[in-house]
Amino acid sequence: MKPAALTLFLVLSLAAQDFSNISIERVDAGFRFIEGPVWSREGFLLFSEIPSNQLRKLVPGERSTMLRDDSRGANGNTYDAQGRLYTCESRGRRVIRTDKKGKVEVLAEKWEGKRLNAPNDIVVRKDGQIYFTDPAFGDQADMRELPFYGVYHITPKGVVDVIAKPAGRPNGIALSPNGRILYVGNSDERNVRAYDVDKNGAVSNERVLIAKVEGVPDGIRVDEKGNLYVAAKGLAIYTAEGKPLYVMEFAETPSNCAFGDADLQTLYITARSSLYRVRMDVKGAVQY
Repeated sequence: MKPAALTLFLVLSLAAQDFSNISIERVDAGFRFIEGPVWSREGFLLFSEIPSNQLRKLVPGERSTMLRDDSRGANGNTYDAQGRLYTCESRGRRVIRTDKKGKVEVLAEKWEGKRLNAPNDIVVRKDGQIYFTDPAFGDQADMRELPFYGVYHITPKGVVDVIAKPAGRPNGIALSPNGRILYVGNSDERNVRAYDVDKNGAVSNERVLIAKVEGVPDGIRVDEKGNLYVAAKGLAIYTAEGKPLYVMEFAETPSNCAFGDADLQTLYITARSSLYRVRMDVKGAVQY
């Protein structure tokens, strides 16, 4: 088979995933605006209820319960290989890490003496490299001290650096399954950029992977095959090369998503006032 034909075959094989049998189930509702879903190895989904200043916990088969009611505007969340929770505090304007005993450590809150804008989303590579976005939406823009929107890198030793200053506001962020490509959605430019990541966590080769996203790109997740799931007008699924595969449509605009359950084959979607889930025929990428 010729290379071009092989590429087409692989794309068609991915497109042949069982999207026709997708069933969307609402599992919780009544929220004001939810975001930041992440699956805990302890067997529950954690997500943020931003206006209510809460972190919430959902055990499959049950309604969610409040885990923390002083979240300082928690938005994006993730875990690392040690089970520590990382949270972007949009109101607190900082990035924190919470260990299993509940001890909180501030990882980033200023850049060159000025407070961060409003940290939004975060991802941690298996070796402890941390990446987060720092846009400013709505009233957050009135409190800015920094003259730019940033994408940041924190090394395992705690050194913070700016790796990108896009003209538009960076939002969702994710890593490829092997941790060698960083993806960043841009809400203003309606695209998803990709960066190569080396063994030390440094990034290079910035390029637009997905252009003209329909809707405003928000949260991003990746499955074990490298496909990207981008919350925008719907939940749009793309190949690792940026080719469109499918769009899940919801009654509300999705804000983010995360793979969960013991087999990592349930996709949980936060969408304004409701939390949804969809059983998939592919597992989510393990990034912690």
